Amino acid sequence: MSDNELGEFLRDRREAVTPAQVGLPAGPRRRVPGLRRAELATLAGVSVDYLTRLEQGRDRHPSPQVLGALADALLLSTTDRDRLQLLWARTKPRHMCPRAITPPDRTARASLLALLDRLEPTPAIVVNRLGEVLAHTAGYERLARPVGLLDGRQPSLVRFVFTDPRARSTYLDWDRVADEQISDLKADSHGSDPVVTHLADELAVTAGAAFTDRWRAAARLPSRTGMQRWAHPDAGELRLNYESLQVSDMDGQRLVVYLPADEATAGALDRLTGRQPGALRVVAG
Repeated sequence: MSDNELGEFLRDRREAVTPAQVGLPAGPRRRVPGLRRAELATLAGVSVDYLTRLEQGRDRHPSPQVLGALADALLLSTTDRDRLQLLWARTKPRHMCPRAITPPDRTARASLLALLDRLEPTPAIVVNRLGEVLAHTAGYERLARPVGLLDGRQPSLVRFVFTDPRARSTYLDWDRVADEQISDLKADSHGSDPVVTHLADELAVTAGAAFTDRWRAAARLPSRTGMQRWAHPDAGELRLNYESLQVSDMDGQRLVVYLPADEATAGALDRLTGRQPGALRVVAG
C-alpha cells in the first residue's frame, strides 16, 4: 500500500478532469488531457507550490477547507468526496484522532418515544445536537423514506442536506433549509464543542463551499418554526409547517413535528400514512 494515498488520489482526479469540464480552454501543446497543476490551483484558490507538495506527499496535513475547495474544483462525486474524507482522516496526527471525542447520546428518552407514539400519524422526529435522527413516527417514515432521508445506519438531517444529491430536488427551497441546518447546528453546540467541530471538518471535505461558506458566516438565531416545501416522489409537492421544541439541555435533543400547511398537503399526507381523511388537520403557519 502506498504511503501517499491522499496525494495520489488528488493527482489521479486532477488528471481525469478535462479543461472543458471546468470551463477552461484546452490550449496548445497539452501533454495530458487532464488539468495542469496551475489550473487546479487557481480554481481551488491555493498556490501551485502547495498543491505540488500535497500531491507529492511532502505536505500530508491539509485543512478540511482546502480539501473541500479542491473537491469542488475537481467536480468530485459524492463517492469520491467520501473517499477523500477517509484518506484525509488517515493522515491526521494520532493526538487529533477522533476516538477520544465522546459522541452525543443517540438514544431518545422513553418519554419521548411514548410522545411520538401519541403523535401518530403526524410526521415527527427526535434529533440530537448533530441533527441525527434518533427516533421517528411511522408517519415520518412514510414521508422521509422515499426521498432517502432515512438511509444509512445513522440518518442525519445535516448530512442529507449537504451531501446527498437528492436533497436539492427534495427541498424546493434548499438554500433556506441549508441555512437553517447551520443555524441549528451552531445553536445546539455550546462553546467549543469537539463533536460539532469534527462534524464540521468532515462536511468541509464532503460538501465543500456549500457548507463552509455558511459555516464561516455570522451565526444566526435558529428558526424553531417555519415552512418547508418538499417535492415528494409519491405525494407531489408538499407544504409542511414545522415546530421544533428543545426537550433536553444536556444532550441537545429536539422534537420536530411536521404539520400540513394546506388542504392539498393534508390530503396527501393522509394518503401516505393510510389513515382516514382528515386525520391530519391543516395548521396555519
